[in-house]
Amino acid sequence: MAQAVLLTHLKDQDRAAEQIARHPGRFAWFVAADPSLPGSIAGLTQALKDGAIGIGEMKNHTAADAKDMRRVYDLAADHKAPVLIHFQESSPFAAEGTWNTGYRHFDKILKAHKKTTFIGHANFFWASISADVPANSEYPSGPVKLGGLTDRWLADFPNLFGDLSANSGHNALTRDPSFARSFLARHQNKLMFGSDCSCKDGRGTGSGALLPSLKRKCVGRETLTRLQELSSPDVFKKLAWSNAHGVLRLPV
Repeated sequence: MAQAVLLTHLKDQDRAAEQIARHPGRFAWFVAADPSLPGSIAGLTQALKDGAIGIGEMKNHTAADAKDMRRVYDLAADHKAPVLIHFQESSPFAAEGTWNTGYRHFDKILKAHKKTTFIGHANFFWASISADVPANSEYPSGPVKLGGLTDRWLADFPNLFGDLSANSGHNALTRDPSFARSFLARHQNKLMFGSDCSCKDGRGTGSGALLPSLKRKCVGRETLTRLQELSSPDVFKKLAWSNAHGVLRLPV
């Protein structure tokens, strides 16, 4: 992989800086924090001034339209930095809870914060490629029903993009290959590959993948393979490379 983005919590900035210095030109970084905690907005602001190119992954036990989250969206707009949001309405783990809930009404945020670039990610965002999203289903299977919110909003809102990482992104590509092929072509300028994989060698060692089809496999490698199978060479280049460079304003 030529370049990667480190999704860094505010408290881990020094670790990110160390890796960036050790590998010049290989890493950029996003910064994240719980905006409801004292000092978080000031910390995010300083991190953006210090070189962070985006905000996220925002993964907080709150509503996506909460007042504190809106402050983050305004900050992102002020600094022309995209904000990556983890949308999850349920969890397979009792202790985990939900994250940035209320995606069904997120179009109101997209309209109210037109100058903010949003990157959607995770379970409910990708389940919502279909018009029917089963309750408490993290990774729906079977054919996609046309008219899903994510499919519609990627077309309707210039400020919404999609991160095809993790189990959820892979599931969106594999549950209905015929739909996925048309979806990738339709939104070829709005989607970006991301790995979000915990394996240590690119072959699945240490992978904590939750999908049975991904057990003991590298999620990033498998997702890239599916993207290549489901798109033309020109579209694949956009998904795997050039779209992210444009949205994140990285030098090519």
